[in-house]
Amino acid sequence: MGKFRNSGQTCVTANRIFVQAGIYDEFAKQLTERIKTLKVGAGTEEGVFVGPLTHERAVEKAMNHVADAKKHGGQVIYGGKPMEGMGKGYFFEPTVITGMKKEMLTTREETFAPLVGLYKFEAEEEVIELANDCDVGLGSFVITENMARSWRVAEALEVGMVGINLGMLSACESPFGGVKGSGFGREGGTQGINEYLITKSMLINVAN
Repeated sequence: MGKFRNSGQTCVTANRIFVQAGIYDEFAKQLTERIKTLKVGAGTEEGVFVGPLTHERAVEKAMNHVADAKKHGGQVIYGGKPMEGMGKGYFFEPTVITGMKKEMLTTREETFAPLVGLYKFEAEEEVIELANDCDVGLGSFVITENMARSWRVAEALEVGMVGINLGMLSACESPFGGVKGSGFGREGGTQGINEYLITKSMLINVAN
């Protein structure tokens, strides 16, 4: 349920979830049943898993992404709208949408909300191409029982970090950072020290 960490408002939250066609329908069903059990409310309340969004604009963006997905043929199978009766706060229902396509806003923009869009793929080469068809590249997640595939796909993904069979990407001993529009440099790990160092080159003529 890493997708719903901080209500989907983290920089490494999965924005596009690609599911192999053979398990797509069953995955959507089981995911929805799991999401139905998530308690929404203030973080100070016992048992709450999904809290509010940060601003009214965040709710409006989530609503816009849902409307755009529906316009392009997506099916909202759970959630999809702001929550009422929650008092003060910008609460949005945990949402699952199937039938996602690359022309949808959710494919091109970071949703930053508890919205799961499920994309169907057939083969490994296809999903790598779909995943890399993006102008940012902070992190990706690979879920598979085949370790050879996990290495192969992780190397092919155009991102700075890959989580394999887990929902987290960061650790203090691991360099954190991305490629493409996700920026330059790294934080954490030994590589993070490089940002504080100065490289000096010296060219010396020793002929005389």
